[in-house]
Amino acid sequence: MKKILFIGFSLIAATCMAQDDWSESPKLSPILFVDTFYSFDFDQPEGEQRQNFFYNHNRHNEVNLNLGLLGLTLDHKKYRANLTLQAGTYALDNYSAEKPEYRIIHSAFAGIALDSESKIWLDAGIFPSHIGFESAKSKDNYTLTRSISAENSPYFLTGVKVSYELNESWFVSALLTNGWQRIERLPGNSLPGFGTQVTYSNDQRKFILNWSSYIGSEFPDSNRKMRIFNDFYGIFQLSDRWSLISGFDIGVEENADNSGWNTWFSPTLITYYQLKPKYDIGLRAEYFQDKKGVVISQDPLATTGMSFNFDYKPSKYIAARLEGRALVFEENHLNSLVTINLAINFDHMFQF
Repeated sequence: MKKILFIGFSLIAATCMAQDDWSESPKLSPILFVDTFYSFDFDQPEGEQRQNFFYNHNRHNEVNLNLGLLGLTLDHKKYRANLTLQAGTYALDNYSAEKPEYRIIHSAFAGIALDSESKIWLDAGIFPSHIGFESAKSKDNYTLTRSISAENSPYFLTGVKVSYELNESWFVSALLTNGWQRIERLPGNSLPGFGTQVTYSNDQRKFILNWSSYIGSEFPDSNRKMRIFNDFYGIFQLSDRWSLISGFDIGVEENADNSGWNTWFSPTLITYYQLKPKYDIGLRAEYFQDKKGVVISQDPLATTGMSFNFDYKPSKYIAARLEGRALVFEENHLNSLVTINLAINFDHMFQF
């Protein structure tokens, strides 16, 4: 292993020394994002959280901060870095398993180009997950709240990633991580997580096709159960105003006595339409099934969901959104809720 690491670092050093444009000054850009919200759940839950499988906008009948981000990005043709701190209910809920000192870290990574054309990159640290078409920033998504599949797959990963932009159409990456959305590896688990991503887009980027995968174990070595997960989605720009996302997630994990596999899956369909400048609407249909409680262990789940959102975007930095959402569970119980939010995003507004 030491020889492999030595050879790897030697190759990186040789590549860096062979490049002549390291003297260029990097660009430093501030990150500022604020997502405030109010949500009313018509079931009127007694506890603080609405549902145990949601990690965004998951408070009932109160105004709150879902996610606030403050950070810096460093961009150079040959290297890059990002450090972003966070606050809000998203950080409290989604990072509840982490040590308190880690919960304020949204991302912290550094990267270096491994080739002369800056198409091959090595990144290490805490970085956004390669899984899914929705991010932690509500303003970047077609719908205000997240799909159940996004909420129950990693938003972030900790480890190393090698990515390669083959050409204008193809992008691939491979990852070695500390586990399924973990900053520190689970005690007693010596097996890292492995991930891959393959993305194809046409020349005009009218459509994007993506396949992401993950394999690992979320149990100690003495009780190892392998988990295999695949995320497929397509993003289609059907016209100047109309966009469509179609996604399908499926995962399996070995059962308690390692005699078989437990499965969970989720198809999702989202359409987004610009009514006129500054006004947009979005519609989502989804189904999520995890009857064996693999990723929603507190309450095995099977539900069908629909949501409709109306957006007002007076500028590219600001979005005010209203969403109605309904979830129908197998026992024919209907859970409906309304969420409104105001999000301001000043990422890369200026550089210095």
